Amino acid sequence: MILAAVTDTLLAQIGNPTPKAPPLAEKITEMVQYLTWFVLLAGICAIIFAGGKFAWEKWSGGGLESPKMVAGAMIGGVVATSAGTIMNAVIG
Repeated sequence: MILAAVTDTLLAQIGNPTPKAPPLAEKITEMVQYLTWFVLLAGICAIIFAGGKFAWEKWSGGGLESPKMVAGAMIGGVVATSAGTIMNAVIG
């Protein structure tokens, strides 16, 4: 009982700290923006490559493995573009 009262009193005095940006926050944000741009570019290239491979497989009569590549590239693109939203939902 006494321990609970002391703990509550001490915790009430600590307060709620305000967040402060780290020293290189601008550079980190810029790096994340460049990485996001690169991921989107890589996803577009993957879809173009998989589409070309799909056309080649249809034309040559080979086995169709490229639809999996197209689906994977599209799913990866959705995850990459919504990563910020997902992290905000997880972290709160």
